[in-house]
Amino acid sequence: MEEPPARVELPAAFEYVDVDVLAQLVADMMDRLISHNDQIPLSPESLTRFHSRTAPGISVLDYLRRIVRFTKLDRTCLMITLHYIDQICSRIPIFTLSSLTCHRFLITSIAVSSKALCDVFCTNSLYAKVGGIPVTELNMLEREFLRMIEWRLTCTREILQEYYVNLVRTHSKGQFHIAGPGSSSSSDSDMDWDANRSRSVSPARPGMNGREASTILIDTATLSPESPRPPTLEQNMAFEAFRRSSQGI
Repeated sequence: MEEPPARVELPAAFEYVDVDVLAQLVADMMDRLISHNDQIPLSPESLTRFHSRTAPGISVLDYLRRIVRFTKLDRTCLMITLHYIDQICSRIPIFTLSSLTCHRFLITSIAVSSKALCDVFCTNSLYAKVGGIPVTELNMLEREFLRMIEWRLTCTREILQEYYVNLVRTHSKGQFHIAGPGSSSSSDSDMDWDANRSRSVSPARPGMNGREASTILIDTATLSPESPRPPTLEQNMAFEAFRRSSQGI
């Protein structure tokens, strides 16, 4: 019988965690969101500039590691991506983080947050090259991202720390724990509570076969939901292209 891997103790504050470990934690959370959200049927009005025709052939973790390697990604910029996901998915409930949107969302979020939070950051040309998309496309994604987030690009350090704690406690392999008194032996009930909280969901919408889009940790007091809009001509045409492609027409 194979022994479970030894648990790894992490610093109490996310600022002192190895950036590769943070990438593993974020990727693990996103993989679970994607697994859930990929089961939601795609509709014309849910298509955004972040949708690709097919899922990229690189995992979320490898994509994050690529970004970390070539852009010297700051830990805060990586962590605040989770806050952006919650904020956008709550303001625009039809948007979901899926295998078709995750990679474009990540590179755009990191490009935007680096400019907002860091004294030194890369150019869009470099972010686009690292992300595997044309720079003109990244420019359009950046404008759309800022519209969706309503230019609210910052949050408190306490919010990011709460995300970090929840990422560790709900890690799918239970591989990590946070250093500190009593941190190495959380009760099952505590773990269940945090897992449920970390999978907060937006209200169910028609046409989703009863499934709900999963987000992470929503602070609803800060949100101003956007009214639903009918699909545009561009969305209808893109949706038809998706349909024909999936059916091999």
